[in-house]
Amino acid sequence: MSAVHTSGFPSLLSGKPLRFAAAALLIINGMFPALWILFTSLKTEAELTVKPITWLPHDPTLANYMRAFSDQPLHLFLFNSFMVALLSTCLTLFVSVLGAYALARLNLKYRGLILSLIIAVSTFPLVTLLVPLFEIMRALNLLNTWVALVLPYTVLSLPVCTLMLVSFFESIPRDLENAAMIDGCTRLGALFKVVVPLCAPGVFTAGILAFVNAWDEFLLALSFNSSPTLRTLPVGIQLYQGEFAFPWPVISAALVVGIVPVAVLIVIFQERVVSGLTAGGIKG
Repeated sequence: MSAVHTSGFPSLLSGKPLRFAAAALLIINGMFPALWILFTSLKTEAELTVKPITWLPHDPTLANYMRAFSDQPLHLFLFNSFMVALLSTCLTLFVSVLGAYALARLNLKYRGLILSLIIAVSTFPLVTLLVPLFEIMRALNLLNTWVALVLPYTVLSLPVCTLMLVSFFESIPRDLENAAMIDGCTRLGALFKVVVPLCAPGVFTAGILAFVNAWDEFLLALSFNSSPTLRTLPVGIQLYQGEFAFPWPVISAALVVGIVPVAVLIVIFQERVVSGLTAGGIKG
């Protein structure tokens, strides 16, 4: 009897019903908060306090979205977040491509140690780095500038992006680079003209990760920029609440507006991101 149950257990785990239930659970876990925020943004404050709770808005309204832009300069928050995320992503990709290529191609004596240190650095809690980073930015007179966020965001995203790109670069045959250098390319030319285009899925995936990390970050943005004209979206959203009032429908509308750019970005590059994550998982 025990043999029957033991042999049947793996088949049960690999059955379609269980896989479907697991997939449904993941979808619900990922989509429910976003849908709840969307529904809340379409409700009035009176409807939000009704008991029992109503899941769908009975009388949907877009007034909360208008208030989100009129109560606070939401367009300015979006612009600051976009510019900071874009600049940090570009800088992250440039540095991580060079670092990953060096680790993948050059015969470095302490390659294993360097990779271990990169992994170790990526595990540091952000709060432990706050004070040292603040002192550095103050010493460089960079507080209340985009640079004060671009540089730390780049440093924070570099370990993951570098490790991801190392596996991609190692999968590219060296003969392709050698052929390009024989034709007159320098090593850097071969890197950016041959290797990087062939690793486009990995580069796009690393870029998306770096962009989302910079777009969502709150602690450094709150600490390094106190100027009203330089506030990013996460910092700006917390300004909607008053001392005794929490306009959740308006806050939810601002959150939806903040989610849309990232969602559009992921949808546009969905195929490249999925292929990059899959290839990276197989090669790693």
